Amino acid sequence: MPTRFSIVLGITSVLLALAMYSQPVLGQTAATGQVLAPGTSNRTLLRGKEPPVHYALSIPANYSPSKPVPLILALHFGVGGGDAAGAGRSVLSILVRPALEELGAIIVAPDSLRGDWSTPENERAVKELLDDVRGSYSIDPKKIVVTGFSMGGAGAWHIAEKYPDYFSAVIPVSGRPPASVAEWRLPVLAIHSRNDQVVPFGPTEAHIAELQKAGKRAELIALSGITHYETYRFVSGLRQAVPWLREIWKQEHN
Repeated sequence: MPTRFSIVLGITSVLLALAMYSQPVLGQTAATGQVLAPGTSNRTLLRGKEPPVHYALSIPANYSPSKPVPLILALHFGVGGGDAAGAGRSVLSILVRPALEELGAIIVAPDSLRGDWSTPENERAVKELLDDVRGSYSIDPKKIVVTGFSMGGAGAWHIAEKYPDYFSAVIPVSGRPPASVAEWRLPVLAIHSRNDQVVPFGPTEAHIAELQKAGKRAELIALSGITHYETYRFVSGLRQAVPWLREIWKQEHN
């Protein structure tokens, strides 16, 4: 009898296969003044002698270079030491876009390079990809968010702490938090299941409480009855970030 883990992996594989075989969206950068067609495409950022960064890019409906939009950096889950090809598009399609699409944001979801998101190589790759997207599309610099699931949730914590000037907020989902809050600067909304058997709920709860005690804007959405590998079941939890983000952005623009 197949386990729940194998069933979820099977669903993920089917969705990923459909995504990989869909037609890419054609378009130019914002600098050309041409409006991009909405949809999701697979793209590659070439970086000279550095390894290329493969990523999925989702353009919202009615995008126009004349109107800046939010930008969401979505970091994928672990791939068990295997090839990360398409993992960015997978987390975008299964979790991030269904939960946050009403924000009208551009979503960029890179594939990691030989390791988790805390390696110097992946730090550089993420920074260069963000710089490229910000330079190519009409992005509101006060509405840039990093989120991620599992390994990507831990990566969201890490990247937000590493490059706080890039982001207005961070939304880690089922991600292990950092050891210290001493240098933390950004509003954070953590989403975690009490039934997570891989990344325990307790450290996230304690970390949010410590941030709150330090006077930081930190909140926790605690889910129940969802195990770690049921990625698609976190959509409703992540969707609760929409009003929270809008409030953060309202304050930023006032």
